[in-house]
Amino acid sequence: MDIRMPGVDGLAATEHACRLPDPPKIIVLTTFDLDEYAVRALRAGAVGFLLKDTDPEDLTGIVRVAADGHAVISPALTRRLISAFAPGEPARQAARARVAELTERETEVLICLAEGLSNSQTGSRLFLSETTVKGYVSRLLLLDCANRTQAALLAHDAGLVSRA
Repeated sequence: MDIRMPGVDGLAATEHACRLPDPPKIIVLTTFDLDEYAVRALRAGAVGFLLKDTDPEDLTGIVRVAADGHAVISPALTRRLISAFAPGEPARQAARARVAELTERETEVLICLAEGLSNSQTGSRLFLSETTVKGYVSRLLLLDCANRTQAALLAHDAGLVSRA
């Protein structure tokens, strides 16, 4: 779904479609890198918000991730949202305790995830197959994270990545 479309805007169309008895999973794909649009799209029921500069080779995988019920948000927006919800010290200590038992490789994958890298990009960076990365991501979600976005927040809360 795009934001601006003829007839009805994408946000209204998303809201309408998500009220259906068996709603589709909608990813907003747009040129408008505005937090306001992203928040409205997600509140309307979209499972993702991506910019049109997303690597075309990554889109197929992203659609599959969304179809599996996971949230997908552009890396730049993810960083801004995480910065907006920076934790206090008690939350930071709790996050550090949750990631303390991770292996070095699990930590590396979590950092890549928090930086907004796709599974294929993570695999390239860490010299792992995409299937192996998916296995690590699945294990990371066992840290009581419902999706990749929550895992990324955990990494930021634990101080594994900066809030640049």
